[in-house]
Amino acid sequence: MKVHGEKVPQFLLKAQKLDTYMITELEAQEIAYVPARSSEEKNATVIFIHGLGHSNLTWKEVVTEALAPRLPNVEWILPQAPHRPVSLNQGTLRPSWFDITNLPPHQDEWDENTILESITRIENIILREVHSGVESSRIILVGFSQGAALSLMTALSTLQELGGVASLSGWVPSMARSSGMLIHVGGTMPVLWCHGTSDTEIPWSMGAEAVEYLKSGARRLTNVEFKTYDGLEHRICDEELADLAAWLERILK
Repeated sequence: MKVHGEKVPQFLLKAQKLDTYMITELEAQEIAYVPARSSEEKNATVIFIHGLGHSNLTWKEVVTEALAPRLPNVEWILPQAPHRPVSLNQGTLRPSWFDITNLPPHQDEWDENTILESITRIENIILREVHSGVESSRIILVGFSQGAALSLMTALSTLQELGGVASLSGWVPSMARSSGMLIHVGGTMPVLWCHGTSDTEIPWSMGAEAVEYLKSGARRLTNVEFKTYDGLEHRICDEELADLAAWLERILK
């Protein structure tokens, strides 16, 4: 990984120190797991981050039924977002990694403090796995919608050499691009981007534009794969899950 010439944000430097990372008791209680076939056989970790208003337990069912059987040596970690007032829903408390006002998200939307808090939360899980003996190159981030945005921002800002990141119907917030926090430049970190052509919440065009952003210009990532699903709205489908499983099998072989 190459790091952009700008100063590395202090919250990232702090998060890299193993003696500073901490997962609160409440966070630990809310994390869901799908274990590897056995602890002795575990050789990789996938952190799966849900979307706005979702429960990690719903996604645990998806992982258990559609993904884990194909990847028996992988442990799946599914964190749960805290309930926060969401402007999009008139301040209603919903599970959310950061506030959002519009769908599709506007370019000037930027809930910086909460975004940094959520990135640090995922970073802490990454560091806990590294501290337990999992190589960072065997840790993959996967997210859906808002969880995909968080996965991408974390993967592009961490100082850890992650094994890859997959975005399911996600986006890269415009303000994240201009804030200086995305320090990952160049390299071969695998990226899988899956998007439906009939998505009205995070339109396919936003996904296509983000893929070009990752491949050229400031980021220059060389291992970006873009999968399109005709007629798919803002959800997942069996074909997409099969593509995700195949991609994970390939990069974790």
